[in-house]
Amino acid sequence: MSALTIRRLLVDLDTPMPRHWAGDAFSTAFFNALSMSFPAGEQLFIDSIRKGMAHLSPEQRAGFAEEVQGFIGQEATHRRIHQRFNDHLVEQGLVNSWELRILSRRPLVESIDVRNWVAVTAATEHLTAIFSEHLLHHPKVLSGASPHLRDMWLWHCSEETEHRSTAFEIYSALGGAHAWRCQIFRLVTRSFALDLTRQTLRNLWVDGTWWRPSTWVQGWRLLFGAKGLVSSSRQAWRRYLREDFHPDQADGTASQAWLREHAALVPPVRATA
Repeated sequence: MSALTIRRLLVDLDTPMPRHWAGDAFSTAFFNALSMSFPAGEQLFIDSIRKGMAHLSPEQRAGFAEEVQGFIGQEATHRRIHQRFNDHLVEQGLVNSWELRILSRRPLVESIDVRNWVAVTAATEHLTAIFSEHLLHHPKVLSGASPHLRDMWLWHCSEETEHRSTAFEIYSALGGAHAWRCQIFRLVTRSFALDLTRQTLRNLWVDGTWWRPSTWVQGWRLLFGAKGLVSSSRQAWRRYLREDFHPDQADGTASQAWLREHAALVPPVRATA
């Protein structure tokens, strides 16, 4: 079990942001799409962990209590911050169709075995951790971004790295099988990639930049270049399929370093230990 600190984020999210705040059209559309999924998605994760905890023994719940409190606190803060960010996207005329899809799927997710619901959370948390580690190790991705929004994303990435084990460990404590974990991970990967692609394309369409060749050059560099997100993440993705996998096997030093170096920007609300 790990102690998780619940933090505030001291950045200005009231001032309207530039339309291409990430430095170019494709990166902005891509990051905006991710943010659009977070408020509804983070709530789904919180609810799955609460449901999973309810199915554990009293002894198991006691062992997880502090970590889960921190997990829920961090995710609730992410949800609130990204809702404020998304409010600016609405003002810019962007349409969040991804959130509607998440909400429409919620009854189906709630109807499945609780272990599988937690497995969906664990799978998505691993995908988020892969993205977070990439961004923390390749800060040039956001080198052209508005500084306060770059800080917002790196804070989120750092905390995602911190709590990447929580859902996985609860799934294991519930007796979840390795084969089902892998099957659900593949399904979540396909669904996540499709939803992210659809929302990014829609954002570019509204932005009026989808037809520019430079937009697709930017996208290729971000995703498939020598140090692109997809190019650099294949091995990390495959690790989840190993029977001896555990999220803590990944290197968390970049997350720890960012949080330490920016302690004044992200002061604790409270710590779980």
